[in-house]
Amino acid sequence: MEVTERTNNNYYYYDILVALFVAVLLISNIASTKILVLWKFTFDGGTILFPLSYIFGDVLTEVYGYRRSRKVIWLGFFSAALMSLVFYVVQKLPPAPDWPYQEAFSNLLGFVPRIVVASLIAYFAGEFSNSFTLSKLKIFTKGRFLWIRTITSTLVGEGLDTILFCTIAFYGTMPSSVLLAVIISNYIFKCSVEILFTPLTYTIVGFLKKKENIDAYDIGISYNPFLLK
Repeated sequence: MEVTERTNNNYYYYDILVALFVAVLLISNIASTKILVLWKFTFDGGTILFPLSYIFGDVLTEVYGYRRSRKVIWLGFFSAALMSLVFYVVQKLPPAPDWPYQEAFSNLLGFVPRIVVASLIAYFAGEFSNSFTLSKLKIFTKGRFLWIRTITSTLVGEGLDTILFCTIAFYGTMPSSVLLAVIISNYIFKCSVEILFTPLTYTIVGFLKKKENIDAYDIGISYNPFLLK
């Protein structure tokens, strides 16, 4: 069931959230080309922003429901795939004779099949597990304890995302001890961001439920990630 909705399903803030979600995803993928050290953590630059995609995912599922969140996840997936394809085509096209940055472009934005595949698989598994977990917990808790739902779903989603990406992208390219350290550092940092942003998540969710007049409970729906309706 859902709390009273607008009959035309025209939610003012929904499109804004979708745009921000996709923007965060694409910017994170580009920023991930730089490896950096912050405090005691070593991770790719995209990790600074990428956790926000899970916060957006939590908000979308909590307010608008799993079915609408599923569409957004697929939109992000195809946007990331398209971005990788465009970078690949641009990389392969011959540069202008007086343009000296072909090698730099290839190093930073060039198509690396293993990284692209790792990113898409990890994103798919992480986002859908996050949305599924939050949706099921909302029904189980009868809409109470939002903080438990957001943190638990992030622990599951970010866990799958981090393990899959790092393993597929980097296994065999570095010592196992280093790979494990990267996985742990990424996971701790991402989950910490979610926990720190919990008060803001509460504020946004409360605002949207009131303004959009919706509070979705995914009772009796199909959780098949490959459905788009």
